[in-house]
Amino acid sequence: MRLLSKTVALFVFLNLLFAFVVPPDSLGVLTFYNKLFPGRQRLPYGENSSESYNLSLTNLPAMIHSHEIAKEKMEDEYRVLIIGDSGIWGWFLENEDTLAGRINTGNFVTADGRIVRAYNLGYPVMSLLKDVMILEEAMVYQPDLIVWPVTLESFPRAKQLFAPIVQSNTGRVRALIDRYELQLDPEDERLEERSFLENSIIGQRRNLADLVRLQLYGLSWAATGIDQAIPEEIPLRRSDFEIDTSWQDIEEPINLSESILAFDVLLAGKATAGDLPLLIINEPMFISTGINSELRYNSFYPRWAYDQYREMLQTWTTDNNVDYLDLWDTIPPREFTDTPVHLTPAGSERLASLVAANILQIAAR
Repeated sequence: MRLLSKTVALFVFLNLLFAFVVPPDSLGVLTFYNKLFPGRQRLPYGENSSESYNLSLTNLPAMIHSHEIAKEKMEDEYRVLIIGDSGIWGWFLENEDTLAGRINTGNFVTADGRIVRAYNLGYPVMSLLKDVMILEEAMVYQPDLIVWPVTLESFPRAKQLFAPIVQSNTGRVRALIDRYELQLDPEDERLEERSFLENSIIGQRRNLADLVRLQLYGLSWAATGIDQAIPEEIPLRRSDFEIDTSWQDIEEPINLSESILAFDVLLAGKATAGDLPLLIINEPMFISTGINSELRYNSFYPRWAYDQYREMLQTWTTDNNVDYLDLWDTIPPREFTDTPVHLTPAGSERLASLVAANILQIAAR
């Protein structure tokens, strides 16, 4: 009985100590990646561990420390960080076929002799705020250039706080809102508020288990390189549409403004990059020629909304003196897979050649 009482007391004490002393993200820096086995080539994402050695988690330090970006920078390296959505992460693409992978296999060298090395920090959520959070976490790894492919679907102000990775990082989100005076609600009910109990070992048991699983998958991932299940036959994006000009929750064409599109979050990304060069890219997308394509470019975008967005993005990059590359119509329609922004390997190779040329131009300045 005395032993049981001591055990219970110790367990309660450890839970109290954990809740009081251990910051929620701090254990994420403990990792075997880049030590016992290589760093991952893209951020952890996915839940089907029976087919891929991967999982989704919301601990940003754990995600970054499992990635190859966390390894020491080489003296002759020109380090490029690429942030963005699922198309940049590489949905239904092997690591070597992603934008970063194709740039790296191109063996590009800057005018001063440095080897261009691109790091894939894309993540399969469409939200500019998510991109800024990841960029902020990765800035300590001495990048030379930030490449930020974007598309209209990441801009709606209503979508900035919808993703679990954002909602679970309330402190980071509120700090960004305060620092850059973002037009977002720091008290939004979707942002998680953890109680004292939820910060204890008991309350954090799922998150702690995810940290352990991420490490356990490391050896199998290193041996196989499998971090997503790619089907033999990939379903194709829609080419034909109903008579429909709606976008998000907007039923009819209107004049878009910054009250709807979160250009202030884009500016926060620029501020996070600091003095480093920043290349904003308007991502290539599938352009349909099917039924009602005179109304819609694709299933994501009616023409009225996308055309306004393009004009606004061009104006914003000019006004803020940011390098800009508009690649919206540069990839043939046949090189898109299940969504208007997911590319085939051939499409990704074409994109990489266009982006690499601009990287070299910026590096030569």
